[in-house]
Amino acid sequence: MSGFKAAKVRIPSTAAHEAAERRQAARALLARPLLTALGQSRELALVHRHHVALTAMFTRMLGYQLVVESGFARLVKAPVGDGGPVRAVQVSRKAVLDGLGLAVLCLACAALLAPGTGGQILISELVEQLRADAVAAGVVLGEDQAGLRRVCAALELLVEWGVLAETDGTVEEWRERDEEALLTVNRAVLPHLLARRLPVDLRQVEELWQQAVPVVVEPRQSLRRRLVENPLARREELSAAEEEVLYRDRGDVVRQLEENFGLGVEVRLEGALAFDLDGALSDVEFPGAGTVRQAALLLIDALINAARPKAGQQAEVGGGLVPSLFCVWATVDEALAELVDRYGRAWAVDFVGDPARLRREVVSLLESVSLARATPQALLLHPAAARYRPQPSAVARAKRAGKPVGESAGYEQEGLL
Repeated sequence: MSGFKAAKVRIPSTAAHEAAERRQAARALLARPLLTALGQSRELALVHRHHVALTAMFTRMLGYQLVVESGFARLVKAPVGDGGPVRAVQVSRKAVLDGLGLAVLCLACAALLAPGTGGQILISELVEQLRADAVAAGVVLGEDQAGLRRVCAALELLVEWGVLAETDGTVEEWRERDEEALLTVNRAVLPHLLARRLPVDLRQVEELWQQAVPVVVEPRQSLRRRLVENPLARREELSAAEEEVLYRDRGDVVRQLEENFGLGVEVRLEGALAFDLDGALSDVEFPGAGTVRQAALLLIDALINAARPKAGQQAEVGGGLVPSLFCVWATVDEALAELVDRYGRAWAVDFVGDPARLRREVVSLLESVSLARATPQALLLHPAAARYRPQPSAVARAKRAGKPVGESAGYEQEGLL
């Protein structure tokens, strides 16, 4: 056929395509260390396809063990080390499992693993066994709504993880209307929920803390682990060996995290910042919508604008100097009060009417992403916090147009954590 030219289509090489698939699978495992065929079939298929390379990569790069079976894949992580923020078990956008909730989760898993428990169980039977085990273990669940919510939160978490499947009925229907539900148990996954197998001769919980945890001695591996699990690696928290690797071999560190996990890394005098532009790997959403996230972002901006810190500014912490902006609590409270006056119409009433709670949750959020550290005297902002610049958008436009403003109204933000 004359008169037409064939279009030139650039087809990626097989090697590039496979590398992209491995990176996608690795990111899926980092974001969700337990993948099951029930909920993440596509990601699990990628892990199966590249399991040999992925197993070797995770061992070499991070010291993590990858367990791959026909119906699931489990990335067994190891402790990050000192200095990293503690991650709570998130059960919803606004709720986390408290200590008693974690105990309920363990009791539920124990009941599902007990001899005689089959592949399916009624939710009423499971809860009855769970409550009986709680009494035997001295765990006070309570018969009130708080106790019921903890039990349901633990079961819904197991459903989300793929350990339980709601075959007939749901946990929510049982909680709301006391309707029976039939649950299917993925028993093959249960033993792999724990990062370490419990010893068969264990008699007291205290014995667990006496067991030696493998220590990563290779500084390149421990540094990469820090950056993957916590986006901000503070220089003062790095070991001497990790600091040497960061500044001597920064090119290798940047390349390895980008090639294997799709993460960008910036190395500065104060430490290193790993960022994921699409936010898929973030377990803590910041910046983001909602009163606490908006208030935290605006507080950073207000404190920095008021102090106008100079490059290299430091604050004393524990007898040493660390890169930080020292903000006394009176200044923090004053800034938050001004923000409430200015943006309170767009924020949740519960926070607007409770300044202490607002400050507590804002500070907790900033600490969880390592942008701040609370001391009895002050809030210490890390220099990386200066990367964030809020740009009020939806709220301002709604007010100018005379339209009502709700909790969903947000801000456009610049930020890479």
